[in-house]
Amino acid sequence: MKQILAFGDSLTWGADPATGERHPIEQRWPTSLEKELNGIAHVIPEGLGGRTTCFDDHAAPNERNAVKALPMLLGSHYPLDLVIIMLGTNDLKPQLCGYANGAQGGMRRLIQQVQLYPWKTGVQVPKVLIVAPPSCRLTRDNQPPAQNRSIAESQKLSSLYAALASELGTGYFDAGTVAEASAEDGVHLSADTTRTLGIALANPVRELLAI
Repeated sequence: MKQILAFGDSLTWGADPATGERHPIEQRWPTSLEKELNGIAHVIPEGLGGRTTCFDDHAAPNERNAVKALPMLLGSHYPLDLVIIMLGTNDLKPQLCGYANGAQGGMRRLIQQVQLYPWKTGVQVPKVLIVAPPSCRLTRDNQPPAQNRSIAESQKLSSLYAALASELGTGYFDAGTVAEASAEDGVHLSADTTRTLGIALANPVRELLAI
Protein backbone atom coordinates (compact mmCIF):
# COMPACT_ATOMS: atom_id res chain seq x y z
CA MET A 1 0.00 0.00 0.00
CA LYS A 2 1.29 3.46 -0.93
CA GLN A 3 1.96 5.93 1.89
CA ILE A 4 0.97 9.59 1.37
CA LEU A 5 1.66 12.49 3.74
CA ALA A 6 -0.95 15.28 3.53
CA PHE A 7 0.89 18.30 4.94
CA GLY A 8 -0.99 21.55 5.36
CA ASP A 9 -2.73 24.11 7.52
CA SER A 10 -6.32 24.54 8.70
CA LEU A 11 -7.62 23.72 5.21
CA THR A 12 -6.10 20.26 5.71
CA TRP A 13 -7.03 20.09 9.39
CA GLY A 14 -10.63 20.77 8.36
CA ALA A 15 -11.59 24.07 9.99
CA ASP A 16 -15.27 25.01 9.74
CA PRO A 17 -15.40 28.63 8.45
CA ALA A 18 -18.55 29.37 10.45
CA THR A 19 -17.52 28.02 13.85
CA GLY A 20 -13.76 27.40 13.77
CA GLU A 21 -14.43 23.86 14.95
CA ARG A 22 -13.33 20.82 12.96
CA HIS A 23 -15.28 19.19 10.15
CA PRO A 24 -16.25 15.55 10.73
CA ILE A 25 -13.38 13.24 9.83
CA GLU A 26 -15.21 11.83 6.80
CA GLN A 27 -15.49 15.34 5.32
CA ARG A 28 -11.79 16.27 5.53
CA TRP A 29 -9.92 16.07 2.24
CA PRO A 30 -7.22 13.57 3.35
CA THR A 31 -10.03 11.18 4.33
CA SER A 32 -12.00 11.60 1.11
CA LEU A 33 -8.81 11.24 -0.93
CA GLU A 34 -7.97 7.96 0.77
CA LYS A 35 -11.52 6.71 0.21
CA GLU A 36 -11.38 7.70 -3.46
CA LEU A 37 -8.12 5.76 -3.89
CA ASN A 38 -10.03 2.68 -2.73
CA GLY A 39 -7.42 0.82 -0.71
CA ILE A 40 -4.44 1.66 -2.91
CA ALA A 41 -2.95 4.17 -0.47
CA HIS A 42 -2.98 5.30 3.13
CA VAL A 43 -3.20 9.10 3.56
CA ILE A 44 -1.60 10.48 6.72
CA PRO A 45 -3.25 13.78 7.76
CA GLU A 46 -0.85 16.42 9.08
CA GLY A 47 -2.84 19.65 9.13
CA LEU A 48 -2.30 22.44 11.65
CA GLY A 49 -4.24 25.68 11.87
CA GLY A 50 -2.08 28.73 11.17
CA ARG A 51 0.82 26.78 9.67
CA THR A 52 3.02 28.85 7.34
CA THR A 53 5.52 27.69 4.75
CA CYS A 54 8.55 29.18 6.48
CA PHE A 55 7.53 32.10 8.68
CA ASP A 56 7.58 32.15 12.49
CA ASP A 57 4.40 33.20 14.27
CA HIS A 58 5.56 34.19 17.71
CA ALA A 59 2.02 34.97 18.86
CA ALA A 60 0.89 31.38 18.24
CA PRO A 61 0.44 28.74 20.95
CA ASN A 62 2.47 26.20 18.96
CA GLU A 63 5.17 25.89 16.28
CA ARG A 64 3.61 26.89 12.98
CA ASN A 65 6.69 27.14 10.75
CA ALA A 66 6.47 24.22 8.30
CA VAL A 67 10.19 24.31 7.50
CA LYS A 68 10.88 23.49 11.14
CA ALA A 69 8.24 20.74 11.31
CA LEU A 70 8.58 18.87 8.02
CA PRO A 71 11.93 17.07 8.54
CA MET A 72 10.64 15.53 11.77
CA LEU A 73 7.47 14.37 10.04
CA LEU A 74 9.39 12.87 7.13
CA GLY A 75 11.31 10.77 9.61
CA SER A 76 8.26 9.95 11.70
CA HIS A 77 6.17 8.73 8.77
CA TYR A 78 8.92 7.10 6.71
CA PRO A 79 8.68 5.36 4.26
CA LEU A 80 6.62 7.67 2.05
CA ASP A 81 5.68 7.50 -1.61
CA LEU A 82 4.20 10.98 -1.92
CA VAL A 83 4.13 14.23 0.05
CA ILE A 84 1.22 16.56 -0.72
CA ILE A 85 1.86 20.14 0.42
CA MET A 86 -0.97 22.69 0.54
CA LEU A 87 0.24 25.82 2.30
CA GLY A 88 0.57 29.55 1.68
CA THR A 89 -2.70 31.09 2.87
CA ASN A 90 -1.30 31.92 6.30
CA ASP A 91 1.83 33.47 4.80
CA LEU A 92 -0.52 36.17 3.48
CA LYS A 93 -1.28 37.49 6.97
CA PRO A 94 0.21 41.03 6.92
CA GLN A 95 2.06 40.55 10.21
CA LEU A 96 3.85 37.42 8.96
CA CYS A 97 4.73 38.09 5.32
CA GLY A 98 1.79 39.37 3.30
CA TYR A 99 3.10 38.44 -0.14
CA ALA A 100 2.62 35.48 -2.45
CA ASN A 101 6.25 35.42 -3.52
CA GLY A 102 7.19 34.89 0.12
CA ALA A 103 4.98 31.80 0.15
CA GLN A 104 6.58 30.62 -3.08
CA GLY A 105 10.01 30.90 -1.47
CA GLY A 106 8.84 28.93 1.53
CA MET A 107 7.28 26.27 -0.68
CA ARG A 108 10.57 25.97 -2.57
CA ARG A 109 12.38 25.24 0.69
CA LEU A 110 9.82 22.60 1.69
CA ILE A 111 10.24 20.79 -1.62
CA GLN A 112 14.01 20.87 -1.16
CA GLN A 113 13.60 19.37 2.30
CA VAL A 114 11.76 16.40 0.82
CA GLN A 115 14.15 15.95 -2.08
CA LEU A 116 17.34 16.39 -0.04
CA TYR A 117 16.30 14.57 3.15
CA PRO A 118 18.88 11.90 4.13
CA TRP A 119 16.76 8.93 3.12
CA LYS A 120 18.22 5.49 3.80
CA THR A 121 20.32 3.92 1.07
CA GLY A 122 18.15 2.35 -1.59
CA VAL A 123 14.98 4.15 -0.48
CA GLN A 124 13.14 5.97 -3.25
CA VAL A 125 12.71 9.69 -2.64
CA PRO A 126 8.98 10.44 -2.33
CA LYS A 127 7.33 12.45 -5.04
CA VAL A 128 5.87 15.85 -4.20
CA LEU A 129 2.50 17.31 -5.17
CA ILE A 130 2.12 21.07 -4.65
CA VAL A 131 -1.48 22.17 -4.14
CA ALA A 132 -2.26 25.87 -4.54
CA PRO A 133 -5.00 26.75 -2.02
CA PRO A 134 -8.18 28.46 -3.22
CA SER A 135 -7.97 32.24 -3.40
CA CYS A 136 -9.33 34.30 -0.53
CA ARG A 137 -12.50 36.35 -1.04
CA LEU A 138 -14.69 38.99 0.55
CA THR A 139 -17.07 37.72 3.20
CA ARG A 140 -20.84 37.78 2.80
CA ASP A 141 -20.79 41.08 4.75
CA ASN A 142 -18.37 42.51 2.18
CA GLN A 143 -15.53 42.45 4.70
CA PRO A 144 -11.89 41.49 3.96
CA PRO A 145 -10.88 37.85 4.46
CA ALA A 146 -10.03 36.75 7.98
CA GLN A 147 -6.97 38.54 9.43
CA ASN A 148 -6.89 40.94 6.48
CA ARG A 149 -5.24 38.61 4.01
CA SER A 150 -4.82 40.16 0.57
CA ILE A 151 -7.18 38.75 -2.03
CA ALA A 152 -4.93 39.98 -4.83
CA GLU A 153 -1.88 38.26 -3.35
CA SER A 154 -3.83 35.03 -2.79
CA GLN A 155 -4.74 35.01 -6.48
CA LYS A 156 -1.03 34.95 -7.38
CA LEU A 157 -0.32 31.69 -5.55
CA SER A 158 -1.64 29.50 -8.36
CA SER A 159 0.69 30.77 -11.08
CA LEU A 160 3.68 31.04 -8.74
CA TYR A 161 3.25 27.46 -7.53
CA ALA A 162 2.71 26.17 -11.07
CA ALA A 163 6.00 27.76 -12.13
CA LEU A 164 7.75 26.29 -9.09
CA ALA A 165 6.41 22.81 -9.83
CA SER A 166 7.69 23.05 -13.40
CA GLU A 167 11.10 24.22 -12.21
CA LEU A 168 11.59 21.56 -9.53
CA GLY A 169 9.85 18.66 -11.27
CA THR A 170 6.95 18.14 -8.86
CA GLY A 171 3.27 17.55 -9.42
CA TYR A 172 0.88 20.48 -9.26
CA PHE A 173 -2.83 20.96 -8.63
CA ASP A 174 -4.85 24.16 -8.35
CA ALA A 175 -7.45 23.63 -5.63
CA GLY A 176 -9.24 26.73 -6.88
CA THR A 177 -10.43 24.78 -9.92
CA VAL A 178 -12.71 22.67 -7.71
CA ALA A 179 -13.05 24.63 -4.45
CA GLU A 180 -13.95 28.15 -3.38
CA ALA A 181 -13.38 29.78 0.00
CA SER A 182 -16.52 30.17 2.08
CA ALA A 183 -18.20 33.56 2.32
CA GLU A 184 -18.32 33.04 6.09
CA ASP A 185 -14.71 34.15 6.58
CA GLY A 186 -13.31 34.39 3.06
CA VAL A 187 -10.60 31.81 3.72
CA HIS A 188 -11.76 28.38 4.87
CA LEU A 189 -13.77 25.68 3.11
CA SER A 190 -17.20 24.25 3.83
CA ALA A 191 -17.40 20.57 4.71
CA ASP A 192 -18.76 19.61 1.28
CA THR A 193 -16.08 21.64 -0.50
CA THR A 194 -13.32 20.09 1.60
CA ARG A 195 -14.57 16.60 0.75
CA THR A 196 -14.81 17.51 -2.94
CA LEU A 197 -11.19 18.64 -2.93
CA GLY A 198 -10.04 15.25 -1.70
CA ILE A 199 -11.98 13.50 -4.43
CA ALA A 200 -10.48 15.81 -7.08
CA LEU A 201 -6.94 15.15 -5.85
CA ALA A 202 -7.25 11.45 -6.59
CA ASN A 203 -6.49 11.82 -10.31
CA PRO A 204 -3.20 13.78 -9.97
CA VAL A 205 -2.17 11.38 -7.18
CA ARG A 206 -2.83 8.36 -9.38
CA GLU A 207 -0.86 9.96 -12.19
CA LEU A 208 2.14 10.76 -9.99
CA LEU A 209 2.25 7.31 -8.41
CA ALA A 210 1.29 5.42 -11.58
CA ILE A 211 -1.50 3.58 -9.78
